Amino acid sequence: MTMARTVSALGVGALVLAAGGCSLHNTTAGDAVAVPDRAAPPFELLTEEGVVQEQVFDLTEPGDVAWGSTEVEIIDTRTFPNQIQDVSSIDGKSRGTKVILPPHQRPGSMAPDAMNDMTIDGALASVPRATLESSFSALNSTGWVPPDPALAVGPNHVVVTVNQSLAFYTKSGTLQFQAILGSQGSPGFFETVGAGNFAFDPKCFYDHYADRFVVLALEVYSSTAYVTIAVSDDSDPNGVWYKYRTDAVTTIGSSTYWWDYPGLSFDQDAYYVTSNLFILSGGGSGFGGAGFRVFDKTPMLSGNPAVYSTFRDGGSASVQACQHFGNNDDGAYFASEGPGSTIRIHAITDPVTAPALTSTDVGVPGYAGAIDAPVNGGGSISVVGSRIMNCAWRNDSAYVAHTVFTDGKDNARWYEFDTGDWPSSGGVSLVQSGEIDMGPGIYSYFPAIYPNNDGSLGMVFGSSSTSQRVAMYVTGRNTDDGPGVMGDPVLVRQGNINGTSGRWGDYYDIAIDPDDGTTFWAVGQTDENAAGGWDPWVGEFTVVAGTPCEGDCDGNGTTNVDDIDCFVAGFLASDLSIADCDGNGALNVDDVDCFVAAFLAGCP
Repeated sequence: MTMARTVSALGVGALVLAAGGCSLHNTTAGDAVAVPDRAAPPFELLTEEGVVQEQVFDLTEPGDVAWGSTEVEIIDTRTFPNQIQDVSSIDGKSRGTKVILPPHQRPGSMAPDAMNDMTIDGALASVPRATLESSFSALNSTGWVPPDPALAVGPNHVVVTVNQSLAFYTKSGTLQFQAILGSQGSPGFFETVGAGNFAFDPKCFYDHYADRFVVLALEVYSSTAYVTIAVSDDSDPNGVWYKYRTDAVTTIGSSTYWWDYPGLSFDQDAYYVTSNLFILSGGGSGFGGAGFRVFDKTPMLSGNPAVYSTFRDGGSASVQACQHFGNNDDGAYFASEGPGSTIRIHAITDPVTAPALTSTDVGVPGYAGAIDAPVNGGGSISVVGSRIMNCAWRNDSAYVAHTVFTDGKDNARWYEFDTGDWPSSGGVSLVQSGEIDMGPGIYSYFPAIYPNNDGSLGMVFGSSSTSQRVAMYVTGRNTDDGPGVMGDPVLVRQGNINGTSGRWGDYYDIAIDPDDGTTFWAVGQTDENAAGGWDPWVGEFTVVAGTPCEGDCDGNGTTNVDDIDCFVAGFLASDLSIADCDGNGALNVDDVDCFVAAFLAGCP
C-alpha cells in the first residue's frame, strides 16, 4: 500500500488513480496524513488481530473530499462448501450490536417542541389499495439484536440481509444460499475479502440500471473501520461477486471516527453510502456529522479496482440515500431531518468526477420526536426516534418516510418533494404529505416508501399498542387518490409473543420488482417466533393502478414542460410505448392532438 501526496480535487474535472494497490488523495494541500497510534477504547469489543489500517481519510476542513481506490476480490458463492450455513446463533449467545460497538450517542430528533401551522394533507382511505400476493419467513434468530432487515429483488431472486447474515431466495421463498457475513462463516460472505468477526448494519439493493445485486456491511474494531461492499456479476446472486473492503477511519481534527447506521443507494453513475460518524479515538466531539462515500460503479461492474470519494456534512445526521429511477442529471438525492419542522434534502452533483454537496431545508407539518412504542403484554420497543427511514427518487420527485410523534402517539409519515432542476436551478418544494393513523392509542412506525412505474406508491410499516402485538402492514396509493391519502392498511403478519421490549428492527425496507416495474416487495421484523427468536418476514404486494393520465408522459403524477419534452422525444424516436397516445399502434398527427388534449386536461 502506498500513501499518495494530497492534491486539490475541487474543480478538477477528473481524478486518475493508479489501477493497482490502495491509494489515497485528499483535497487539502500538504502531505498525506500518517496513520496515528490508537489505543483500544475501554469497552468490550470483538477484536481483529494483526490488521493494519491502510487509509485514513482527513475530512477536518469543510468541503474536504478524500479519494481512494481498493483492489477487488472475485468470489464465487457456488464454491462455498456449505451453501446453507447455520446462522441461527453465532456462538450460542444473543448479542446486542450496540453493546459491542464503541460507545456512541445517536443524534436526537431536530424536531421542535412547538408545532407549526402546516397541516398534513391526508391520512387513510376507507378501502385498501394494496393486495398481498405472497409472503415468507427469512433469516430468523441469528443471535444478533436488532436484526436491521433489508431486501433486494431481482428478476428471479430475493436477497435478504440482517445483522451479520444474508440469504438468497427464489421469489416463492425457497432458500438457495445462506451465510454469515463475517469471519464466523464457513467461509463468511465477506471473510474472503478480509472481514473480521463484526460485519454489521448490512444493506442491499438491486441496481436495475446494471441488473446487479449490491450488498453492504460496515465493520469496526479497536482501531480500524471499514465500508465493505459487493456487486454481483449478473442478475443471479448465486455465483460470482466482486467484493471490496474500503477503509473508513475518518480524521476530524485530532480525532478519528468510525461509520454507523448506513444508507445505501444507486443511480446510473454511482453507488452511494451514507453514515453517522462517531468517535473512535482522540479528544474531539463524539459526533462528527454525516459521512458520504461515492463509488464510481463502472469499474465495479467488471471487477476492476473500486474508485471512490469520501466527504462529510458536519451539520447533518442519519442521512438516507435515495434509490433512483429515471434521469437524475441534476444530482443524486438524499434526505435527513433538518432544524425545526423541516426535512433537509441533499444533492451531490458531478458525483464521479468532482463531487459537491448541496443541501436545502424544506418546511413540513410540525411534529415532535418519536418515542418508544408500547406492546401488548407490557414493555415497549425502540423506534429509533424520528430519523429518516428511507428515500426513493423518481422523475423529479423524492419520496421520504419517517416516524413522528403527533396527536399523542407515534405515526408513520411520508412526503413527496418536487426536486425539479435543483440544485442546478430553482428549489425544492413539498408536494404532499400523509400519515398512517391507525386509531387511538395505536402506534405506527418504521415506514419505507417506494414509487412504481404506474405512478402508484407502496409502503410498509410496523404497528403495535398496549393491546396489540407488533404487526407488519403494507399500504399504497394511486394517481386517483387525493393529496396525502393512503389506502386502508393490509396485514402481512401478526406477531405472536406478548411483552416485548428493547431494540427492534431499527427499520423496515421496500423494493420494486424489476420484472414488471409495479409489484412491491417489503421486509420487516414482526415479532419473536415460537422458538423465542425474532422473525423477519418478506411480503409481495401489488397496488391497484389509477386511471391513466395520458398527459403525464414521464409518469410522475403531474403535467408540466417535462412531459412535453418526453412526448416529443418519444415521437421523434418512433417509440410507441411513449408517443402512441391514441393506442392504435401507429404514430401520426392524431397522437399529437391526443397528447395536447390530455396535457391540457391535466391529471386527476
